[in-house]
Amino acid sequence: MKREWKRGLERFTDKAAALWKRLTQSVRTACSCAAQSKPAQAVKGFFVSVGQSKLVQSVKGFFANVGQSEPVKAVRRCFVSIGQSKPVQTVKGFFVSVGLSRAKAEQAKADTAEKIQPVEEQDNIKNIKNIKNTQRIAEVSDEITTGQIEAELRRERFMLRYRKLLRSTVYALIVTAAVAALVATLLLPVLQIYGSSMTPTLTEGDIVVSVKTNTYDYGDICSFYYSNRILVKRVIGKPLDVVEMDEEGNVYVNGQYLDEPYISKKALGECDIQFPYRVPEGSYFMIGDHRETSIDSRSSSVGCISHEEIVGKIIFTVWPLKKFGLTT
Repeated sequence: MKREWKRGLERFTDKAAALWKRLTQSVRTACSCAAQSKPAQAVKGFFVSVGQSKLVQSVKGFFANVGQSEPVKAVRRCFVSIGQSKPVQTVKGFFVSVGLSRAKAEQAKADTAEKIQPVEEQDNIKNIKNIKNTQRIAEVSDEITTGQIEAELRRERFMLRYRKLLRSTVYALIVTAAVAALVATLLLPVLQIYGSSMTPTLTEGDIVVSVKTNTYDYGDICSFYYSNRILVKRVIGKPLDVVEMDEEGNVYVNGQYLDEPYISKKALGECDIQFPYRVPEGSYFMIGDHRETSIDSRSSSVGCISHEEIVGKIIFTVWPLKKFGLTT
């Protein structure tokens, strides 16, 4: 039953399809015939004739003439000139600049945001480090007591005072040494006595101070240069004086006896010059207090001492302390 029903259904569908095919072909044929019929051709010809009629051509010509007329061209030129005028160009430039400024502003905002972000990150890192350092300092400060801080401050103050004192002491010593060197060299030469030619007034080892002057008197103790050495003797005769000595050691200057309380024993000593002896101009006759052993102006090997060779006049004894004071 089922097979027969299916076969009948297939036959019906085949017939319906053939019938629909014939119907569509007949409709196509009818439409083509209608299009080629006289009424259709007449309608087409009407619309063609209307399009080619004088009225339609006149209307077309009118609108063409209107488009090419002087007023319309003038209106066109007016709008073109308005479009090219400075106000319109200014307005256009304004809107263009506004658009560019907005674009630049947006770009600047973007760049600023890109720059600010690393700076903010760096600031955050610095803040974190500062917080950590503060925490460490707080931890250390909790461990350090007030007494320890005060002790450290006292120690720093002491070291500062010690450095200042040491620095000032060194500076003072340097200045004192420099001044002493200048004074000792230029104004007050300091000398140490060697030998026994000036005993008992000056003995070996004594330290004396001399002063430079231009005038020297009888009895002054002077130091002078002789053979790259400095000798110390006493002034007996001044320039152009006549000096005499006898066998007993008595001294006469310009025919007058010279009192000498500073010597312990009189003697002629080593003398190879002839008396009376005239002292040359600009020179001094000098003899040591220890007349027996002193080699001085009585010997021709030493002779009289010129003013230029004199170092200075000894005025003060510094050492030993028992002799501290003026030297005469």
